[in-house]
Amino acid sequence: MASIKDITDLRVYKLSMSYLDPIYDIAYKIPHLKLRTQLTNSAEAVPPLLSEGFSKRRNRVEMLRFYEMAMAESDEVIVHLLKAIILSKRFHNIPKSDCERLANSYKELSKQINSMIQKLKY
Repeated sequence: MASIKDITDLRVYKLSMSYLDPIYDIAYKIPHLKLRTQLTNSAEAVPPLLSEGFSKRRNRVEMLRFYEMAMAESDEVIVHLLKAIILSKRFHNIPKSDCERLANSYKELSKQINSMIQKLKY
């Protein structure tokens, strides 16, 4: 982590920010307000949680706690995208392939966050 000067240098942060635009594209095609809100809230929570964890790097326990919450939110995004895929059978404006692609991206993001957590634990 020596070459990381601020949160914007962290790859998982960059990825989580880059996924927001496609999340919004999908979310606003979902007719169910509750699912749309859950999806955007979860996706929007990941970058700030990573940032908060990064800012707590002098306190390992707190830092890991925030990184774990970021991973949990990322995992939650996957669930909401899978629900959107189910809805895409009834609402054809929901782009099923985009949901699948983004769910896979979030799976990879969660794995990367988990890997970072495991490295920082030891």
